[in-house]
Amino acid sequence: MTPTPSRRLFLGAAASVPLALTLGAPAARAADSAYVMAYFTESTSLGLGTDYGLHLAVSTDGLEWMPLNQNNPVVTPTQGAGGLRDPFVLRKQDGTFVVLATDLKGTDWSYNSQYIHVWNSADLRTFTGYHRLKLHDMVTHSWAPEAFWDAGRGQYGILYSSVNSSGHNVIMVNYTTDFVTVSAPQVFFDPGYDVIDGNLTVGVNGVNYLYFKRDQGLVGARSTSLAPGSFTPFSTPAAHGGTEAPTVVKSLTSTTWYLWGDTYTPNGVFYAWQSTDLASGTWTALDQRRYTQPVNSKHCGIQPITSTVYDNLVAKWGAPAWNRLKSYNYPARYVRHANYVGRIDAYPFDLYTDAQWKLVPGLADASGVSFQSVNFPTRYLRHYDYELRLDANDGTSAFAADATFHRTAGLADASWSSFRSYNNPTRYLRHANYVLRIDPVSTATERQDATFHVGY
Repeated sequence: MTPTPSRRLFLGAAASVPLALTLGAPAARAADSAYVMAYFTESTSLGLGTDYGLHLAVSTDGLEWMPLNQNNPVVTPTQGAGGLRDPFVLRKQDGTFVVLATDLKGTDWSYNSQYIHVWNSADLRTFTGYHRLKLHDMVTHSWAPEAFWDAGRGQYGILYSSVNSSGHNVIMVNYTTDFVTVSAPQVFFDPGYDVIDGNLTVGVNGVNYLYFKRDQGLVGARSTSLAPGSFTPFSTPAAHGGTEAPTVVKSLTSTTWYLWGDTYTPNGVFYAWQSTDLASGTWTALDQRRYTQPVNSKHCGIQPITSTVYDNLVAKWGAPAWNRLKSYNYPARYVRHANYVGRIDAYPFDLYTDAQWKLVPGLADASGVSFQSVNFPTRYLRHYDYELRLDANDGTSAFAADATFHRTAGLADASWSSFRSYNNPTRYLRHANYVLRIDPVSTATERQDATFHVGY
């Protein structure tokens, strides 16, 4: 969430609400083996591809993401601003889920809501109990809400960013047992300077870690307690340009932790860092070949899930009917068409649909593949004088042959893919000066030019 300039807007605290004493122990459940991501979407021009509803994607490794419901929202707010930002999914102690989100549609940072959006869900396939939850009486925002279980209190804490009495953003907290009524707000973390987007990791070797945005980067604080005011900054900032929205996620198969961040422009780019020791406070940038964000995604929240939840989400919402192809040696770039020329360009760009392809059975050989444009469905990538262009299918055998490729193991990495020309079988699809063409491939650089990741 990109902040407005700080203002002195504190007018008072929300009234206290009686709380239940303690919730029971968490229900037994199967081991987690996948992840779900919640996000909203913005395109670079805030046009096509922008949607302020709740979007979901799933992943088996927490790095490569598959959007659900064709990257359309699964539910949309109907109260307040009529849109959301910064959604967050928490699995509650009883195994069901709660979704929280900022009450804001678009980028009108002067819109101040004392509320957040809340949904309950048994399985993230249906959403019930939608309401807005009031957190405070201040004439300021309630940005980037997240929640955590405080076992010592027997309550959930709801973290969010608001402007305090000193005029800068701090991380606030309210406590609740049901996400319907809340305690009076308290300042959870105020280091004396502007901070937003708190993300809390609880109980790692007896230490709790709070990551947040400060200035242009992501910084961590830690405490052996979950008490408000107990966290102390300690980490080295992680940043890639102006970066916000930290999300810390543990690998389900190793000791590695991942820190996600989002550049704060429309259609921002996610970057990821890794560490095997949260206590060190240092992060190493992750190779962009390792991860792919959902197209147009902004400010994500990530929650581990079981294989059953994963399978049920895919069964309910479906996998995308299209793919994107990432370059191996320029992993910030994707295969697209521009003015009907095939090329690789750095994400993001408009129109984002220029980079979406239906990989259909080869027009000349069904065992091969042809690349059908999503936004120009009568057109396919084909080679002409060895260069790739997007042409309308004229129904001829020559066109079908030019537009057909055989998918092989990646020439630079067998876990990726390469595409051999059907009618020029000594040549492969590759990029040269960012333009796509078919060429013989022999050198290491050419093999990298001809290797692509087929994802979403």
